[in-house]
Amino acid sequence: MGGHFTMFGMVRPCAHSLGEKLKNRWMAHLCGLCLALRGNHGQFARIATNYDGIVISVLTEAQTPRERQGRRRAGPCALRGMRTARVSEGEGARLAGAVSLALAAVKVRDHVADGDGMLARRPVAAAAGRVASGWAEAAHRSAAGLGFDTGVLLAAAERQPGIEALAGPGTSLLTVTEPTETATAAAFAHTALLADRPHNAAPLAEAGRLFGRLAHLLDAVEDQAEDAARGAWNPLTATATPRPEARRLADDALHGIRLALADTDFADPALAHRLLVHELPRSVDRAFGTAPSCAHQQPGAPVPGNPYTQDPPGGDAPEPPPTHSGRGFWAGCGVFLALGCTCRMCCAEEYEGPWSGKTRHGCCHYADCCDACDCDCCGCDGCGCDGCCCDC
Repeated sequence: MGGHFTMFGMVRPCAHSLGEKLKNRWMAHLCGLCLALRGNHGQFARIATNYDGIVISVLTEAQTPRERQGRRRAGPCALRGMRTARVSEGEGARLAGAVSLALAAVKVRDHVADGDGMLARRPVAAAAGRVASGWAEAAHRSAAGLGFDTGVLLAAAERQPGIEALAGPGTSLLTVTEPTETATAAAFAHTALLADRPHNAAPLAEAGRLFGRLAHLLDAVEDQAEDAARGAWNPLTATATPRPEARRLADDALHGIRLALADTDFADPALAHRLLVHELPRSVDRAFGTAPSCAHQQPGAPVPGNPYTQDPPGGDAPEPPPTHSGRGFWAGCGVFLALGCTCRMCCAEEYEGPWSGKTRHGCCHYADCCDACDCDCCGCDGCGCDGCCCDC
């Protein structure tokens, strides 16, 4: 088994490229997904939080009129520097949580079957298998309350090993990516039903199918060298697909997603458009090693605000950050670990020092860490992108 049935971590937008407004909304969805997992499935389930699952929540909200978009006040969290925040809530966040948990269960089962790392030990593998089964059942119950059957995700995952076993040189790479495409198509399409826009189901299913293809392709591209070193199965290697062909398929998927979104009836498209039309090409460039550097934020340039305060859909100003007088040693250690494990100290424009509570700047603030904003916005007039260098 290749371990490539996944939609985790592909969309990783840079805070600089999103702009302040969309950055705050993105964080609202990220926190909303995390809290939906905690509220519905317990604290431990929060480790299933992933960037790509947020797209489900974003798409549901994008089809919902602003007056119906849900936000609630969440309490302090270490990952936000112990600040409160306005976070997304409602059916979109719950569906994102259920899908994320189901796919996390698939991922754990896959690692157990492969005997990866500690999972090569039987007691650990048995415990992980029980966790995966519990997650799968919990995800099914949660999704059923929203009218979605996670069985399509699990059935797709069960088909994957058989497809991989039969794949060889000359097998189409799209044969291998089909289960992932099917799963993500179903999840994307269901957002249209949650938002009461059933006419959007077909174009969103197409966008989801191509999103799943990209997730599988980019995972294979990024892991190919490592898989070869440890003798693990990799779609590109197994099918003898050259990198230029994989890149062509990725670019075709990007184009198809843009066309599918153009056929979708959105009420508030800005964030969905930004993620799926502008950020996805950057993900492809990163995977293939063709991402250009940017010089949008030079040392000494003004910092445009804190990325963890939330901007509610109505446009209300975020709350000012509280004043801190410092933390104790052990509390500071806990915050340090939280910041480090979530890359805040690298990727955040601002974060609070774990012990002093003073404002610090992430490493990327002083480096050309992000991709250039080279928007190609043909056909996307009126999308409302915030912070985009073009006028789309």
